[in-house]
Amino acid sequence: MNNAVCRITGAEFPLFAFSHCRDVVVAVSKAGGFGVLGATRFSPDQLEEELAWIDAHVGGAPYGVDVLVPETIDPRVSGMHDNASRVAAVDPAYQAFAAQVLAASGIDSPSEVAPLRERMGITPENGLALMEVAFRHPIKLIANALGIAPPQMIAEGKRRGIAVAALVGAKEHAIRQAEAGVDIIVAQGGEAGGHCGEVSTLVLIPEVVRALRRAGHDLPVLAAGGIMTGAQMAAMMVAGAQGAWTGSVWLATPEAETSEAFRAAMIAARSRDTVRSRSRTGKPARQLRSAWHAAWDGADSPGALPMPLMGLVSEPAFARIERSVAAGNEDARGLISYFVGQGVGLVEQERSAKAVVQDFREEFAEALSAITDMLGAD
Repeated sequence: MNNAVCRITGAEFPLFAFSHCRDVVVAVSKAGGFGVLGATRFSPDQLEEELAWIDAHVGGAPYGVDVLVPETIDPRVSGMHDNASRVAAVDPAYQAFAAQVLAASGIDSPSEVAPLRERMGITPENGLALMEVAFRHPIKLIANALGIAPPQMIAEGKRRGIAVAALVGAKEHAIRQAEAGVDIIVAQGGEAGGHCGEVSTLVLIPEVVRALRRAGHDLPVLAAGGIMTGAQMAAMMVAGAQGAWTGSVWLATPEAETSEAFRAAMIAARSRDTVRSRSRTGKPARQLRSAWHAAWDGADSPGALPMPLMGLVSEPAFARIERSVAAGNEDARGLISYFVGQGVGLVEQERSAKAVVQDFREEFAEALSAITDMLGAD
């Protein structure tokens, strides 16, 4: 496809697949889409291993990396620069509440917060370290969320000829990113999984495209949030986007990092079965609704800790939930959750990542053909 975002990134078909799983990234890029590895789950050393594996298996197809370098830090954690101090700062009442929630479903939990490997977690210094690793590999795009892309990222991207993308949830954020010098705007609606804003994708895309144009910024926009089909992708491109940035649709593929139990939950879920909650990361993030959210967002909860402290409590708990379900604890299934968008209601079955790309391409072509037919054009 010949548009700006394809020319910038080398993508054959502008379907961008955000995934924490290297297998998805490789499968999508080799099928003609553009895989983007989410780096925040890894330490710098682990990311180096993941990217080396991708380089060895992607066959020269273009791919990218997504990091999180938060622009604003909660004052309660701004003075903490290592995970040991962060673990020590977690009030025991939070771990006790997490243990109580798990115990109600027959899951044992430690009374203290488990130590976290250094250089892991969503913090500015960790994000910058991951960025440095990413730039050592033949990536074609690097993306940032949770604020303005850092100057180091933009400068290094321009020096190396690597596109810098930024995720935004409002038109004013898009203008700020453009003024900072990014190359691609990913406008993500509130339907999206993970950290997201409140404006719907249908409204956000034309709003951002119009605002950028009026401000004199000739930047391509990728549409994100709830996009699970090629027809939706076509609709967003008619509205002014130059491609789609997707995440949730890949969670239902066997290549993904998700468990069989979660994929089954996705297939059974409705679009109304997600919740935007702070109870996993400390910032509003859309996830599959579960008993965990009912408890933490309820009246008896101690409330959410700021990022990254909340993750020190939640992530080990969710790992225990997954292990308990895998071991046959049916009571634990009500706690199964992961970051997923409202498009989960469109998931009807597991498909391979390659099949998802192919389905997107076919549905995209059918949608454009239908529009052409309605216009009576040849």
